[in-house]
Amino acid sequence: MTMTIRRTALSLAALTLMLVAPVTAPVFAAPAVVDTITVGANPTSVAFSPNGKKAYVASFFDDTVSVITVRTGKVARLISVGNGPRSVAFSPNGTKAYVANFQGDTVSVITVATGEETDTIDVGDYPISVAFSVDGAQAYVANFQGDSVSVITVATGEVTDTITVGDDPTSVAFSVDGTQAYVTNTQGDSVSVITVSTGAVAAPITVGDRPVSVAFSPDGTKAYVANSGDGTVSVITVSTGAVAAPITVGDNPTSVAFSPNGTKAYVTNSFDDTVSVITVSTGAVSRRIRVGDYPYSVAFSPNGKKAYVANYGSSTVSVIKN
Repeated sequence: MTMTIRRTALSLAALTLMLVAPVTAPVFAAPAVVDTITVGANPTSVAFSPNGKKAYVASFFDDTVSVITVRTGKVARLISVGNGPRSVAFSPNGTKAYVANFQGDTVSVITVATGEETDTIDVGDYPISVAFSVDGAQAYVANFQGDSVSVITVATGEVTDTITVGDDPTSVAFSVDGTQAYVTNTQGDSVSVITVSTGAVAAPITVGDRPVSVAFSPDGTKAYVANSGDGTVSVITVSTGAVAAPITVGDNPTSVAFSPNGTKAYVTNSFDDTVSVITVSTGAVSRRIRVGDYPYSVAFSPNGKKAYVANYGSSTVSVIKN
């Protein structure tokens, strides 16, 4: 009888706690590395296909692109490209991928359906970055040694214009509305702004020391520039070209990418093997994620659930789950 009373009392006590205990908000896991994928030698660039099913990784020292099946996290194949691939980008419709071959002065054209290089386009000296226009009609290639941007007409595969920019351009990105292209000039500590319809170049925007990467926020209002020389990110207001106070990140930032929902930006810090996570609304670094050796490039999957980091020093890709 005593045991029965005790059990009843405990049950009532537990029920009382359930009824009066405060309800706490669910705890969501912070971004973390959940997988490491071995790819080709010394990867320098990573890009997701528009449908999110594949990721291409350009590997500088073995002249290949590793094709990762995102669902499995496995390398499905290697595609041979030109000499010293440094950058890879998918066309908006997902049918082609362009690879800038730094040591070959060419762009390799990959037909995504077959996974083969189907064309090679001659561009300027030491092409280091490639990006497609929003409508997919053109591709811009930043030529590091040529201080220029080669404009490729995608339908014909021909270079139809060459635009002079600043000293040692390293990265190119199109604005969300497609009217402008930003080009980082590493030795000029500036960003060249190209009007896409005319090819005219406006007065450069001064940013931090040795800018090497630029990305536009999904809402089109801001552009983030990774400054490798001073460990900062410059924030440009696109409508005015004004530059806000820089955000301090890690050592030697080399790449910047926004999450698809625009709430976060990831920055690879190659000298301290981390990724800085910037909360866009506050402009503050909320955390650092340790990744592989010498992280060089970062990209978000289209659904924002994963980010891939190409680790140049360890020939791997770190998979971050968001």
